[in-house]
Amino acid sequence: MIRTLVALTALAVLSGCAPGATPSPTPSTELVVYAGSSLSDTYTSLGKSFEAAHPGVTVKFSFDGSSELVDQLKQGAPADVFASADRPNMDKATAADLIAGSPSLFAMNTLTIIVPKGNPAGITGLDSSLDGRKLVVCGDGVPCGTVTTKLAKLLGATLKPVSQETKVTDVRAKVESGQADAGVVYVTDAKASGTKVDTIAIKNADLVKNEYLVGVVATSKNSNLASQFVALVTGSEGQKVLSGAGFVLS
Repeated sequence: MIRTLVALTALAVLSGCAPGATPSPTPSTELVVYAGSSLSDTYTSLGKSFEAAHPGVTVKFSFDGSSELVDQLKQGAPADVFASADRPNMDKATAADLIAGSPSLFAMNTLTIIVPKGNPAGITGLDSSLDGRKLVVCGDGVPCGTVTTKLAKLLGATLKPVSQETKVTDVRAKVESGQADAGVVYVTDAKASGTKVDTIAIKNADLVKNEYLVGVVATSKNSNLASQFVALVTGSEGQKVLSGAGFVLS
């Protein structure tokens, strides 16, 4: 009887099921999401919701200018989901066969001007009040930069920025820190800055919108989970979070 008990105990230890032993943890799965920098707040929130609904899954984000993210994907950077802040960069991704299937349109965004609290430079809009002021915008090729150029052309405004950034959050940071007199950002970024800045509306800004699209990366090793994340973004929960942040729903 003693020999039988010893044998059973040894077998239990070998199988990792000894009395009182802690079961081996389930290996975690990492879902890598590449997204335009203007999505950092909303996607981080949705990532937490996704993790809560998928025990063992960790959502890892890489937020940057959409054009930069496309370049990284072209160079073979591993990712599962790509969300672009405009259609042209998503088109580049699909043309390069980087996206599985058709991407989904999930939101739109418009521009506004942010200035340091109190608007010390007296900015009134995308107009002559910017002359001689420290204006910061997004650079060419970056979604917020492309739409800024389009809106300025529509309004007949000539912009002379002192700096062109690779992502909209950098524009926001320079205004928040007082390094710039004004910055052209998305409405969502202005809202995210809260009381750190004042907002100056741009006339007819609603005539020029950026479309946001999301899709599963073709080389994803977690395509099922990636599809579920896309479904979260495009579903009622995701749309509620995006709307609350100031995005225009698709």
